[in-house]
Amino acid sequence: MNSAIEHLVSLTALRDREQLDLSLAQALGSMMQARCAGVYRVVLDKDALPRWLNCGVSRPGTLLSADPGWIDPHDLPEIDAYPLRQEVLELQSVLQVPSQQPQLNGWITLLPLMGDSHQPGVIEIETTEPLTPVEIRQVETLLKVFDNFQRLLDSSQRDALTALLNRQTFDTTFMAASLPRTAGISEEHEDRRRQVGDTWWLGVIDIDHFKSVNDRFGHLIGDEVLVLVARIMRQTFRHYDRLFRFGGEEFVVMLRCNEKDGAIAAFERMRHNMAHYAFPQVGQVTISIGMTQVLGSDTPSAAFARADDAVYEAKRQGRNRVLNHEALVAAGAVEEAKHEGDVELF
Repeated sequence: MNSAIEHLVSLTALRDREQLDLSLAQALGSMMQARCAGVYRVVLDKDALPRWLNCGVSRPGTLLSADPGWIDPHDLPEIDAYPLRQEVLELQSVLQVPSQQPQLNGWITLLPLMGDSHQPGVIEIETTEPLTPVEIRQVETLLKVFDNFQRLLDSSQRDALTALLNRQTFDTTFMAASLPRTAGISEEHEDRRRQVGDTWWLGVIDIDHFKSVNDRFGHLIGDEVLVLVARIMRQTFRHYDRLFRFGGEEFVVMLRCNEKDGAIAAFERMRHNMAHYAFPQVGQVTISIGMTQVLGSDTPSAAFARADDAVYEAKRQGRNRVLNHEALVAAGAVEEAKHEGDVELF
């Protein structure tokens, strides 16, 4: 009991979702004296096919491991590659079976993890002996607390309407996003990290003529448009990109991409997906996007100000377009940013 309480204290002290999953795997492995304890969540690839993301695996005597944040979902196993996990997820029940590796002579216990509606998951615990009913109840109790805490974090960190990250989390996410996640990175994953790169781009998305949508169709339909925009964002960008709603019709994306052309293509894909989506009752809705490269010396407000200036220019040029701040400066269309932190210098 004392061990469980200590793990609960450690878990509820965290605010970073990735670290929370890693800590859960470590807590379960320690509590159950497991050979292996893993947290696996479902993510969608660009074709909306569900795949398994390893969010944390704990083994005695080794470092915690996890799929790195920049992994391409197409490199992840499809959901039906692990039928036991899929069964637990679908039935929302506990499953305990002999190990699928007979030479290990052990048992695997699987439990559903549903605190995050956008990334449901499964807990997988491998032990020498089957867990007793008492031990399973202990794990279920820990998972209930974990789910409750996860929902509490969501209520403070996510926009209530769209479930995207909210404006209050932007600064801390901005500062932490470029920090490399090094736990258990294999050589293959390191190669992938180099391909994706450590360059981040910030995009500000503003819905064109959104006031007229509210005026013509009412705020309930306007809210539906906002929810659908968030859905299109999730389908367009990758699971490791950071998506925010700043309020009203304004959204922000932190995009990890090594090349400028790749970043522009991603934002153009979002613009295209929006323009070709048939919104119920409303019809076509377009967006204007301003983007900028995040610099090593940037503050969150400085990078946002540059992207916001590019959005303003996109509106001026006729809307439904993506403009890069650096290209606009080079062309003389906008002035070099004069913002530093929250203070305008000139």
